[in-house]
This record gives sequence, C-alpha cells and structure tokens, in this order.
Amino acid sequence: MKRMAVLWCLLVSLAVGPVLAQSQPSAEQRQAVLAYKLTKPLADKLLAALPEMTRYVIAKPNFKEIAARSAKQSLNERIAQTEADPGAMAILKKHGLTAREYLVGVPALRMSIMRAQSGDAPGSDALIASADNLAFAKANLAELKPKLDAADGMARP
Repeated sequence: MKRMAVLWCLLVSLAVGPVLAQSQPSAEQRQAVLAYKLTKPLADKLLAALPEMTRYVIAKPNFKEIAARSAKQSLNERIAQTEADPGAMAILKKHGLTAREYLVGVPALRMSIMRAQSGDAPGSDALIASADNLAFAKANLAELKPKLDAADGMARP
C-alpha cells in the first residue's frame, strides 16, 4: 500500500509537478499551459498515453532521479529529454502525440479538471487553466474525471 502511495505521488509530480514546482511557475510553463487548447480527441489521446508513460517511467531504475530532475528543468529541457528517449517517443507516437503535446497537455488537462471540480475553493487559483480549457473540463467533467481517475489508478490496487 505504501508503494502505491509513492507511485501515486510520482505520477502527480510528473504530470503537474514541473508546472507547480515553484510557488510561481515560470512564464514559459504558465504560457504553454494557458495557450494549450484541449479538445475531446486530444484529451482522449492524453488519457490513453498517461498510464503507459507512467509505467514506462516508473520501470526505469532511476525514476526518482528523473522525477526530481524533471521538476527543476525548463519545459524545453523536458521536451528535449523526452524526444531523446526512444521508449517514451514510441509511446507518444503510438498515441499520435508529440513530446510537447504530452508534457503540456497532461498538466493542462489535469489542472483544468481539478479547477472544474474545485471551483473557487482556496488554493484553486494555483491551478492554471485557460477559460476555454476550464469550460471544456466543466462541460465534459462527468466523462473526463473517471477517465483521469482510471489513468491515475493504474498504479493503485
């Protein structure tokens, strides 16, 4: 059970951590998430790739180092690192995604869903979501939230 909790924390940190690693995300990270346009087909691709990418990263013997390093890298550095990883790129290509689409899209989708759920709750302003992505998440929350939970739950019993 403790291992599952660690894996869950890793999954969240890989998908959202780089954007929220600092109290204020970098201008580059914030702009990329705000400019990202979520659509139903794109969200479906992201949610399909998420469990595979998580399993792939977790299977690496140095996954803790990768997660820690990733949280400190710029978006462009993380994109370059992902593009240089044949295994990661094979998963992304299988799902019709680029490294940038995935590395910006997963946090954009996750934070839009979290923001749609939390409304104006304290701390929700730390969740970066464009008005369009927030509207998309609210309109599709009943379908997206269970899919996100299932993608995240792959590491849980």
